Amino acid sequence: MTSTLPNNLLQFIKIAVTVNIDMKILLIDDDEDFVHIFEAALTKEGFQTVAGGTGEEGLVKAAAEKPDLILLDQVLPDISGNDVLKKLKSDEQTKMIPVIFLSNFSQEELVKVALDQGAIDYVFKYQVEPKDVIAKIKQVLKM
Repeated sequence: MTSTLPNNLLQFIKIAVTVNIDMKILLIDDDEDFVHIFEAALTKEGFQTVAGGTGEEGLVKAAAEKPDLILLDQVLPDISGNDVLKKLKSDEQTKMIPVIFLSNFSQEELVKVALDQGAIDYVFKYQVEPKDVIAKIKQVLKM
């Protein structure tokens, strides 16, 4: 059976179906350069992005924005990433949101606590490219 739709419209539909336009990622990190790099990479892949520069701001945005996934730094200016994770997992509104730590802080005990508290993964910023993180996000979100 052949389609009666013009080729350019078919191409647009194929692109629209593969774009993650409804998926929202919250970045909780105080490193503005890092946030801008990841916002650009995620946006290019079709994700919506929201950012919070402190733990408390991230918690507020998580509850208000209902992201599909959170990228969380361990070292924040107000509270630790593990404390943010603990609060996220104890709140009915946010406890089911998958969290991936993306941090330069690699102290073994903090990594273990993060994973024990429910983080999906703990990735070291200095060992990963944005495309690798996006692949991990898609894997977690089953895309």
